Amino acid sequence: MRRWAWTGILAVAIASASHAQLIQRQFPPNSQLGVLVGGQHPFPLVQINNKVLRLAPGGLIYDGHNRTILHNVLPEHAHVLFIVDMNGDVGRIFILRPDELARFERAGPR
Repeated sequence: MRRWAWTGILAVAIASASHAQLIQRQFPPNSQLGVLVGGQHPFPLVQINNKVLRLAPGGLIYDGHNRTILHNVLPEHAHVLFIVDMNGDVGRIFILRPDELARFERAGPR
């Protein structure tokens, strides 16, 4: 009986994990596509498209699984969508997964 219970739990875990991969994230329409280079600058500075920008107060960085991450764990190189506020600071950074990057490249320039 226990083996069947564990099999059921495992099946539910696998099904929910595969379902999570199919969900498409929604991105703000005013976001820009860029290339992030991490580990080069101290907080709150980030380098996107060979420009050093300041992360806004309260600015958030999202990884490919839509979890917020800290500045010190940025990948060395990643394709991102980012939003610049009216002060020129970066308010949000979304690190793109390969499937999301392909979707934006097919859509053309933003």
